[in-house]
Amino acid sequence: MPSTDKKNYFSKEQELTARFAKALGHPVRIAILELLGSQACCYHGDMAEELPIAKSTLSQHLKELKSAGLIQGDITPPSTKYCINQANFQLAKSLLTKVFE
Repeated sequence: MPSTDKKNYFSKEQELTARFAKALGHPVRIAILELLGSQACCYHGDMAEELPIAKSTLSQHLKELKSAGLIQGDITPPSTKYCINQANFQLAKSLLTKVFE
């Protein structure tokens, strides 16, 4: 049960769920996760060649996904390697599923 103190009203689980939901709140980020999910291993290369967006825009979306913990790896050119963070991805799936139950 959440505290009645306004500062601490929301549980850590609710805050984390909202963070994951925010990171998923753009179609480019969904496309990135789908692309990474279809890979047998980490993605190496220029994802801007796969998606119809500028490299600078892609970089911002990757940073948002990484900040939320949904992806991991080196997202700074020239060394690029991206992977789904499986533990956090499963946690996000579980938390978001709970919202819709």
